[in-house]
Amino acid sequence: MTKQRVIRPVVDLLRDPNGPRDRQLLYGDTITITEILDRWSRVTSDKDGYSGWIASEVLGTPESVTHYVKAPATHAYLKADMKTPDRASLSFGSKVRALSETERFVETDLGFIPKVHLASAGSQMTDPVAVAELFLGTPYLWGGNSRFGVDCSGLVQAGLLACGIACPGDSGDQERALGEDLPESTPAKRGDLLFWKGHVAWVAGENLLLHANAYHMAVAFEPMDEAIARISSQGDGPVTSHKRL
Repeated sequence: MTKQRVIRPVVDLLRDPNGPRDRQLLYGDTITITEILDRWSRVTSDKDGYSGWIASEVLGTPESVTHYVKAPATHAYLKADMKTPDRASLSFGSKVRALSETERFVETDLGFIPKVHLASAGSQMTDPVAVAELFLGTPYLWGGNSRFGVDCSGLVQAGLLACGIACPGDSGDQERALGEDLPESTPAKRGDLLFWKGHVAWVAGENLLLHANAYHMAVAFEPMDEAIARISSQGDGPVTSHKRL
């Protein structure tokens, strides 16, 4: 088994070679190759244990990480100057290695990234809902894990991993693995998770959910009572669990 890292901004993790997307990996994510088939590699993601297939050409040699992207998204510029051409766009959570630094920029393999958009590797955020709020307005994308497109479980995972909390990639696994089951009568509070069959949402406040959903086709706030009624009326059933981390 070989360790590698992702060297493209966003990479689809496929169910089979040339198959449907199950999840995504971000620049700097590390993986373990478990099988190679022609130009495809079967990999297991180090951050959550998720397995799938990706094109071998998007992988490179692992390197020490010094920073991660803490802004919703950022650009890597040709020079330490925002007016020079941008060479790549990176999502929140992407991991990079500093080659040098100026007053306002960090030089990486991709180009110069604004310092204000980066945090030191190893540092953690403290509020997973605040992290999820960075994704407001992000287009809904089935299996998405980036600021350029995210789904319900990707939004939950982004918030938890940024705060140093282990989190599976799919909502069903998240429901089984995360937090403490609460009785139906327990009032929801910020930071709780509500689960349905195939869906998960953050509780962002009193009677307020934050979730990536196909109704809005985006990450959006929605009144909790309205969301519960809407999801039930469209045939997706009731809340299956209320979890507290």
